[in-house]
Amino acid sequence: MGDTVTAGSPPRAPDPRYRVVAGPEGYLSPAAAAMGIELPDEGYSLVEGESISDSLAPDIIAERLLEARNPTLFPGPLVLWGWSDASIRKARALQELVAEVPGMKMIPMPDYRPKYPKIDPAIEINPNHPNLTIWHNEIDVCVFAGVHCHFANIALKIIRSGTDCYTIALCGERGHEDAMVTMRDAGDVKVASITAAVRRLKAGGHDA
Repeated sequence: MGDTVTAGSPPRAPDPRYRVVAGPEGYLSPAAAAMGIELPDEGYSLVEGESISDSLAPDIIAERLLEARNPTLFPGPLVLWGWSDASIRKARALQELVAEVPGMKMIPMPDYRPKYPKIDPAIEINPNHPNLTIWHNEIDVCVFAGVHCHFANIALKIIRSGTDCYTIALCGERGHEDAMVTMRDAGDVKVASITAAVRRLKAGGHDA
C-alpha cells in the first residue's frame, strides 16, 4: 500500500498535471489552488490551469462562446450598479460582447443575499446555488464578470463540482483558478479584445 499516508508523513505534493476542466467533478471538487494552480502574472491569463499570454486568451474565449449552444453572461454588482466610470465602461463593453455572440443571454447576480425560500433560476443566478441556474437554463458556457472575487470563487467551484458547464471569469483583480479560462485585470479594454476576436472569427467563417 505505497499510497497510504501515515501519521507524521509529509503532505503529498499537488499533481503538476492537474487541469481545471469542466465537471462534474463530484460533490466537492478540490480547490484548484490546493492542486498547485497559481494565479496568472500580469500580462497572462489561465486556460484550464495553464498560464498563457493575454494576447492568446481572447481568441480562445471567442471560440468557446461561438461554439456554445447556450452562452450566458453572469454580470455581478461591480458592473450592474455603475459605481464608477470604469464599471460603466466595462458594463458597456460587456453589452457589446453579448450583442456580438449569437444567442448569448444575460442572467444577473445583483447581490449575494440567499434567495430563500424560493429560487427562480430563470431570472437571477443565486451565488449560493449557481448549479441550479446552470441546470435550469441548460448553460454550457458561462462568463462571470463584475462578481466579487470571494463569491466568484465559491460559485465557480460549485458549478465545476456538479455540472459540465465551461466557465470563463473576466476578473478585475488577479483572476480565478477555479474557472476554466480567466483573464486578470479585465476592464473594458480586455472585454473589447474578446469582442474583436468574436468579430474576427465570424468574419472568417467560423460556424457556431
